[in-house]
Amino acid sequence: MRRVGTLTASLLAAAAALTVAGTAMGTAVADTPSPSTSASASASPGGSKAESAPTEAGTGFRTAAAFRPGQKATAGASSGDYLYWVVPIDAQQRATVKAAVTLPDAAARHGASTWRLDVYDGLRRRQACTYGTQTAAAAKEAATVELSCTLRTVRAGAEPWANDPLPGSYYIRLTAVDQPDEDKGLPVRAAVEADVRETGGVQAVDGALSTPLVAGTVTATLREPEDGWSGGWWSDRWIWTAAGGVLAALAGVLGYSLTRGTGRPSRVPPGA
Repeated sequence: MRRVGTLTASLLAAAAALTVAGTAMGTAVADTPSPSTSASASASPGGSKAESAPTEAGTGFRTAAAFRPGQKATAGASSGDYLYWVVPIDAQQRATVKAAVTLPDAAARHGASTWRLDVYDGLRRRQACTYGTQTAAAAKEAATVELSCTLRTVRAGAEPWANDPLPGSYYIRLTAVDQPDEDKGLPVRAAVEADVRETGGVQAVDGALSTPLVAGTVTATLREPEDGWSGGWWSDRWIWTAAGGVLAALAGVLGYSLTRGTGRPSRVPPGA
């Protein structure tokens, strides 16, 4: 039985080590942020430098200025304009969109203003924010106003009737929804960015969207994510699946060893 006890201890130690390794790798996958395009100067097939962030905004969905997660898009505009940008977001990614508006001098303004940040998917469906300051009021003396919207995790697939966020283009709209009429047309400066984090296998689903929701004329200007659409097919679900298979095999070997050890007939001492 010493042999069985030694084997049991070895199997348990191996299983514990495998579980710890799987937990560590899964946490690393889930907490790893998506690489920043501005930080990694990826070159195009022609050898040119990575595209820079736009310095102008569109005035509608069809003219939205395209940028990548990690970049900061800027634009000069007039207070009261609708400003549009578009950014690609892939499956298993959770994006936080941030906007900052530099307001005109307080001496030139006549009162407070209220700003709003909205995000729409490739089908132009408005997506809800799980948290963040989507609408913010700026006092007459305020120099800037900041807004943010953290979206739900993008799913690889969904039912036709569902409003789940899907991979593809995400449109960002920024505007002042309330301000004195005398302040409309005053110059403002806006900046938007999208921080994207990988959520890992906890949000993975079996279905997959055949084509990303990239609609309108932005198809030619909006690049796909750096690792391609649904490039994040790897998730910690693979780790746990492999770990479960190994643990099941170890359990089978352990059970066989115990059964063989206890089922062996005991020897009768000579002369008994």
